[in-house]
Amino acid sequence: MNPQLDFERARFNMVEQQIRPWEVLDQRVLDLLMRVRREEYVPARFCALAFADMEIPIGQGETMLTPKIEARMLQELALAPEDRILEVGTGSGYMTALLASLGSHVYSVDIVPEFTRTAGVKLAAHGVTNVTLESGDAARGWDRHAPYDAVVVTGSLPVLPDAFPKCLRPGGRLIVVVGEPPVMEAQLIACVAAGACSTTGLFETCIAPLRNAVQPERFVF
Repeated sequence: MNPQLDFERARFNMVEQQIRPWEVLDQRVLDLLMRVRREEYVPARFCALAFADMEIPIGQGETMLTPKIEARMLQELALAPEDRILEVGTGSGYMTALLASLGSHVYSVDIVPEFTRTAGVKLAAHGVTNVTLESGDAARGWDRHAPYDAVVVTGSLPVLPDAFPKCLRPGGRLIVVVGEPPVMEAQLIACVAAGACSTTGLFETCIAPLRNAVQPERFVF
């Protein structure tokens, strides 16, 4: 049996059985998920699980988002070829590759320097050149290359810092998961005019928080 054919069958099943049922119907996104090889971005020991509906460990206590959440975030961002994108949480580099395929340039930052390094190697190996990878703590925002047309935060935030919506240009979009376990909501925040944003709740989920994320004020009795 050809292992490559197994990967292609698993990729097809991922799209048809996990992603379409999650209301991801944008053909550009579906085609992209068939084209970008997810198995080449997961750690080698988890290669067989590359298309499973699970968060795959990538080391340093971190995980990849599930394929359906990655796909839904991509669809909701509605990226255009000229978009400048901020990704907070580079991780494996897979989401970075997807974003780079749909937009003009991706600025991706991760607090773990090892992730920045390994993602850079993988992206270069696949000819992804329209990315700038940086190491740093972006839990409170990353305005170094602002304003952005789109921002995606790959870890949850108990409280959304004002710096994130403020770094959007008018017409820009932000995808972020806000809240604390067990109640979190993926939100689409759109900059409708300078200094004015609207928020749309997309779906409930529960993902790990960004390191050093701002915490809500607690009442002490």
